Order: sequence, then C-alpha cells, then structure tokens
Amino acid sequence: MHYKNTVKKSPSRDWHKADIIAALRKAGWSLSRLALANGYSHRSTLSRAMHSPGWPKGEEIIATAIRQGDDHPNITPQDIWPSRYSDALKSTRRGRALHVKTTRKN
Repeated sequence: MHYKNTVKKSPSRDWHKADIIAALRKAGWSLSRLALANGYSHRSTLSRAMHSPGWPKGEEIIATAIRQGDDHPNITPQDIWPSRYSDALKSTRRGRALHVKTTRKN
C-alpha cells in the first residue's frame, strides 16, 4: 500500500487571555482603563468580551487598542478569536445582533 504524506493544517486557536492582556499592556492599556476610556462606567465591562463570545463591539474595542501598539498593527477580532468567527457562528452572531438592534428601545 502506498500512503500519501499529507500535512494537515492545524486549526487556528484563540489567543490566550494572558496574551491578550500582554498585548494590551504593550500598547499602553489595561482592560479597566480601556473600558473607562470608551465610556463604560464599570471598569470590568470589557472582561466580558474576554471570557465569552457574543459581544462583537467589545471585541473590536480590544482589537483596536492592541492595534495601537507596535507588535500587531493589523490585528482584528477575527485574528484574536478565530473560533468565535467561524462560518457556523457568523450567521448566529449576526442574527443575534440584528435582533438586539430591532428590539431595543431608545
């Protein structure tokens, strides 16, 4: 028997929380300072984006802050949390965001 020698691509993994915190610190931020700078009254608001999916705005705030450093000038939330932006989850997250927008009262 002849077997092909194929190399499987390893799945992209989410950044470790400590790596995200380190990248933020290198860019001159902490999660609490970043939350307050973006108008949130509670300093631990952005930690929610670190621990669970479902808050794209928080993820974007974190990615934008990391981009301000020299190490990751083109980083996106998709790069930090690839598992949250897989094809299966895209439609679910988009649907949830649209539902919140249409049901929220101003």
